[in-house]
Amino acid sequence: MKISVLGRNARWLDALALLAVSATLWFAFGWQLLKELPCPLCLLQRVAFIMVGIGLLMNLRFGNRPLHQGIVVLSALAGVVASARQVLLHIAPGDPGFGSPFLGLHFYTWALLIFLALLVYCGLMLMSDAAGSDTAPRKLTPLARYAALVFLAILVVNVVSTTLECGLGLPCQPHALPVAALALVDALSILPQ
Repeated sequence: MKISVLGRNARWLDALALLAVSATLWFAFGWQLLKELPCPLCLLQRVAFIMVGIGLLMNLRFGNRPLHQGIVVLSALAGVVASARQVLLHIAPGDPGFGSPFLGLHFYTWALLIFLALLVYCGLMLMSDAAGSDTAPRKLTPLARYAALVFLAILVVNVVSTTLECGLGLPCQPHALPVAALALVDALSILPQ
């Protein structure tokens, strides 16, 4: 059974989905700046959101292909694993959870719901007549161009902030001072007084 309504609007829907992923990442980054640093599982969820965004961006640029939807599905499944793991870590009664809640739910719970919604979206798109029908590279519409720029900007911001937070080595311990700040403190401590 093909769902033709989705297929006719695949470009708009992919652009809106990419904007939603970008908005999620921008909101999490803003929360990071104003409230608290993300934990390692939160960083894995951000990587999954970025990979979902790459799959959606490929749909916008190169046409709606099952390969691109597969990237989105596998990335969203990785995000489900990371966010569900974090939900299960804090599911015991009386456990306050990790981090501050937003609208009554912690970010990892929101992430789980968003990843599940993305899986449903991809399933519907794969059942539509859009999957594999428009595979020629195409020029981006203004909405798709805007969605791509917003996504690429948050991708760069996340790479820079995570590098500053964790450095280039592992493990990342975000609740300590950022690695770059520790290196600066060490460098200043060896200067003659």
